[in-house]
Amino acid sequence: MIVEPRHPAEDAGQRRRVAVLGGTGFLGRPICRALADQGHTVIAVARTARDVGPGVAVRALDLAAADVDEITAVLRDLDPDVVINAAGGMWGLTDAQMLAVNVTLVERLIEAAGRLPGRVRVIQLGSVHEYGLVPVDTSMPEALPPAPVMPYGEFKLRCTTAVTEADRQGLIEGVTLRVGNVIGAGQPGHSLLGVVAGRLRAAQRAGERARLELAPLGSRRDFVGLSDVVAAVLLAATRPAAAGHVINIGRGVAASARDMVHLLIDVSEVPTDLVEADPTGPAETSWQRLDVGLAAEVLGWSPSEDLHTEMKQLWEHAGAEVPA
Repeated sequence: MIVEPRHPAEDAGQRRRVAVLGGTGFLGRPICRALADQGHTVIAVARTARDVGPGVAVRALDLAAADVDEITAVLRDLDPDVVINAAGGMWGLTDAQMLAVNVTLVERLIEAAGRLPGRVRVIQLGSVHEYGLVPVDTSMPEALPPAPVMPYGEFKLRCTTAVTEADRQGLIEGVTLRVGNVIGAGQPGHSLLGVVAGRLRAAQRAGERARLELAPLGSRRDFVGLSDVVAAVLLAATRPAAAGHVINIGRGVAASARDMVHLLIDVSEVPTDLVEADPTGPAETSWQRLDVGLAAEVLGWSPSEDLHTEMKQLWEHAGAEVPA
């Protein structure tokens, strides 16, 4: 069944009604705030209704447990032009939990959105980990055949495939943003930088010198600022040309995890001894550098040059609990 887009002639200057799944989390909360600031009607959908900020309504729904009928009922009630899926996760979750909050949720969302009277734009936040391993000094364009090497990447790829196929069938206007390793305020505590920030804060409170004993930090990955990701999501929600695309969102720079940890230490100004364990085998992901040319072409988007501001915001918000 093919249905027409709800607003096929809209451009970036017009207001949308947007539902953000996972709207109280690390990515969802700033996305909601930015959409509201632009004058869009925004509804955050999350397991627990928590205040997101002015101009953002919140609807409680356990997305991981909700069936298709429940999601359909909520979407019909909210009547969105755009649904942004900022739910999901990897840190601190088992494979079964990752499957539920990523693949199962997206499959149910697509079926629910396909039941609506008009074709809704669904924006899926994918991951650089969908690509898997590539040779050092090479970039990852969207045309690169994905070959994930970790379960999270496999699950995210299944989501991307489902969204792309649903767009092809005309059930939704599907857009997937393959996002790099995000740095910013509210960094999840299970992530590398979240763990480091927590230990630095603990040392600061105790008036002690911090000692960080970490796994090897030599892998080079594409780290991207949270504010840049939010900007890309807003463009994907409003640019007609984005429909049907899988689009990389990163800095196009391969930076070592070690450099990121040192940057956080420098921003914190906490005296620190950093000790890395000796490598015991090949890293799952030793090199990541996204080709972001399509994002510039389709979205008119480009990343910031450095991550100092994002790291400073991460540090200032370290310890603040951001629910998923």
